[in-house]
Amino acid sequence: MVKIEGRNPVIEALRGDRNIDKIMIASGAKEGSIKKIIAMAKDKGIVIQYVDRKKLDEISESHSHQGVIAMGSNYRYYELDEILNIAKDKGEDSFIIILDEITDPHNLGSIMRTADAVGAHGIIVPKRRSASITPVVAKASAGAVEYVPVCKVTNIVNTIKKLKEEGIWIAAADMEGENYYKKDLTGPIGIVIGSEGFGISRLVKEKCDFTVRIPMVGKVTSLNASVASSILLYEVFKQRIETKEV
Repeated sequence: MVKIEGRNPVIEALRGDRNIDKIMIASGAKEGSIKKIIAMAKDKGIVIQYVDRKKLDEISESHSHQGVIAMGSNYRYYELDEILNIAKDKGEDSFIIILDEITDPHNLGSIMRTADAVGAHGIIVPKRRSASITPVVAKASAGAVEYVPVCKVTNIVNTIKKLKEEGIWIAAADMEGENYYKKDLTGPIGIVIGSEGFGISRLVKEKCDFTVRIPMVGKVTSLNASVASSILLYEVFKQRIETKEV
């Protein structure tokens, strides 16, 4: 069982296919979205347990439970072929995010939130040296964890090779690349985002088709991984919309 913490994550878990065993709510909390959670839980016949807020504080992993914690089934990681088939079933060009050793759970959660917003078909992460889906990630994603497929792979380089064989172009975010808004990011594409401290590894970068950079004029020479992801993912989204409107 896994803890789902916070009002939005619990609401999205109730909307989705996640099996929920019970929901713990802070005694006396019945305002706003808590009422919605109670109604949805009763609709689905899910046990509601009212507990002292201190109890929630003790078991919370995100330390931001907002008075509600649900106990649900573990997150199901997807296979690569499943993510590829999502795009095929929708009749859309693949739009995949590849995270090269993103270890900060807040960054992973934030990237998932943006991925959902722009209609990306899935996120690929390595099995080692990467953040996994935890209550902290779920909370940072604001519930997007229920909708964005994540695939864990043994080797990012080999995975990129397979994606390219499927006709997907791979773009790496790197400061030595061309300005991102000057590149054609339409068609089947995978965007590679590097780790918070070291960027994209040399072997991964060598396997990418091209690199793009986000121009900066300030004193700080890099952006937070989730911020950089948002800029690039929305550029892909924008170009796709413009292509459809032509």
